[in-house]
Amino acid sequence: MQNAPRKELSLFDSTCLIVGIIIGAGIYEVVPTVALGTGTWWAFLGIWLLGGVLSLCGALGYAELATAYPKEGGDYVYLTRAYGRWAGFLFGWMQLVVVRPGDIAGMAFIFARYGRALYDPLPDVTVPYDRLPFGWFTEASVPVSQLLYAAAAVVVLTAINVIGVTQGKWTQNLLTTLKALGLLAIVGVAVMAPPSSLGPAIGDTLPLSLALILVLFTFGGWNEMAYVAAEVKHPDRNIIRALVLGTAAVTLLYLLVNGAFLYTLGLAGMAGSKAVATDAVSSVFPALGAGLISALVCISALGATNGLIFTGARISYAVGAEHRVFRPLGQWHPRTGTPVRALVVQGFIAVGLIVLLGSFVNAILYTAAAVYSFYLATSLAVVVLRHKEPHVARPYRVTGYPVPTVVFCAVCAFLIYSAVVYKPWIAVAALGVLLLGLPIYAVSRSQSGEAPEER
Repeated sequence: MQNAPRKELSLFDSTCLIVGIIIGAGIYEVVPTVALGTGTWWAFLGIWLLGGVLSLCGALGYAELATAYPKEGGDYVYLTRAYGRWAGFLFGWMQLVVVRPGDIAGMAFIFARYGRALYDPLPDVTVPYDRLPFGWFTEASVPVSQLLYAAAAVVVLTAINVIGVTQGKWTQNLLTTLKALGLLAIVGVAVMAPPSSLGPAIGDTLPLSLALILVLFTFGGWNEMAYVAAEVKHPDRNIIRALVLGTAAVTLLYLLVNGAFLYTLGLAGMAGSKAVATDAVSSVFPALGAGLISALVCISALGATNGLIFTGARISYAVGAEHRVFRPLGQWHPRTGTPVRALVVQGFIAVGLIVLLGSFVNAILYTAAAVYSFYLATSLAVVVLRHKEPHVARPYRVTGYPVPTVVFCAVCAFLIYSAVVYKPWIAVAALGVLLLGLPIYAVSRSQSGEAPEER
């Protein structure tokens, strides 16, 4: 007999989950490019503030949906109710085979890269990807230790989450607390350094739109709260609180950290840096800077990976609970209180992608075509469901509606356009996987004997 999720996530747990997923390692990767795309110190800090505000606009819409429909699955639930079972199924299908395993693999690759900087047991052993059938999609060669570190991170964190919700959430809380303290430590160290010039960036300038895309990428993850809504205590008030607190906390941390980078290195120094956090810390502690930052990035990446694993399996569980073809995934283990099969399948696919893709960049390209399309569809569902199901109680309604929803939908459309223009063949590949889900949905519907209009 299927077991229901238990409400075990407090406001602190929920906020840590959001902060832990958002603060992965993107903040350490994109700062130089953002500096080149903004050109002045005030625009540089302003675009990080703008990223937080735009993310909050999206979070408010998800908060309305999550409090109105506090069930496992997040977007899957909202898309199903707004557009029909086919839309929810396609979302779950893309999350299962494209988006979530790709995100997990991407964060695991960042952990692996910085983990190798601390200790590399096989420094000279590589895999020649250019000689393999899928070499056109990967790096020419990839260190074996990078693949091993990334796969090990996925396997270990998946196992922790299989054991139980308590173990998974406390692992998340610990990693989130450590990474937040680490970011604050960078701020403290930077203040000890002599200030640098705040002059304009030097080098080839980049489009401001690219800078905004990268900033919003580092804010990605605030929507994860919706996937575990059924496990949140007092969801009518804690979901919106966690979303707002989490997004605001990340925005503040990002402003403090980027202000510290700006103070220590200046805009030109940031734009020309290959490892901005390492350079900032090394200006005060030259002997320890590289090792400290590598350890901090490892913790940040592990925290994001664990959060993605924790929430992603809830999507597969929700799809399996309602669609026969994925029925084995829609079961909650009575002893551990976790969706064990969904976690295992998700981890297996993520490890497969690690081997197939080989690098962080390829993992991001694998997911980019689908992510913002579903963001857009879910944000529009706020409008659709207000008209389609006006009788449903909504403990929270979007503040300032419809302005935040319209703004975020416009941002999603812009990012979809930018992704397609930049890598059209990746968009075609993602579309192919999406279309593959249609016959699978048809088989699932025929096996269950459901009516075409059933929601």
